Amino acid sequence: MTAHKPGDPTTINRLYGRAKGKPLRAGQQALVDNLLPQIAVPADGPVTALALFGQDCPLHFEIGFGGGEHMAARADMLPDHGFIGAEPFLNGVAQALTHVDGDGGAHPPIRNVRIHHGDALEVLRRIPDGALSFLYLLHPDPWPKARHAKRRMMNDGPVDLFAAKLRPGGEFRFGTDHAVYLRHALGVMQRHTDQFEWLAKEARDFQVRPGGWPETRYEHKARTVYGHEVWYFRYRRR
Repeated sequence: MTAHKPGDPTTINRLYGRAKGKPLRAGQQALVDNLLPQIAVPADGPVTALALFGQDCPLHFEIGFGGGEHMAARADMLPDHGFIGAEPFLNGVAQALTHVDGDGGAHPPIRNVRIHHGDALEVLRRIPDGALSFLYLLHPDPWPKARHAKRRMMNDGPVDLFAAKLRPGGEFRFGTDHAVYLRHALGVMQRHTDQFEWLAKEARDFQVRPGGWPETRYEHKARTVYGHEVWYFRYRRR
């Protein structure tokens, strides 16, 4: 892997994109005001399983969880694991809180999720090296113009950080429906083969959503409304 110097333009040093959309509904605002402070990642200090969940447990981290469908489904699937999600878009945070709260009483509340409304990398840097069992980056903003490539989350600086935070044998999952981002991401990961092993053995392994990988609302819309192909990548930390 090519060494990266301090100040490398592929290292993201600021957060891009919008932070808020349409006004929240009253119920969503109530969850932001009351539930979010109870399950928010602390503003400073090490981010550990013990600090967040009061016990040692496998840790999962999702970067940009959108509406929180994947994170909530995985957390419900693995109640003995701890899930951390970061999302800068307030409306997405509000939607995720709805899932965590049990979708208005339709389901039991989910207790093993902690949320950061803001920059994922700021929290990720505070997680001890080797502490994560899973890291998810699903349908990130593709920033398709070449001049904006440095804004993409899939770049050498962030991927080095992913590798540092995952335990040996831990898994990094990446999904996209954007062909430009796909080519860019594959190029980045090819430079990190000393850190990550691509788990695909045949084309089907990245063309079909694996078991235990819940569909997001964004993915469903990309496939059914826009007719996009979706690609799924699983990498194991060496």
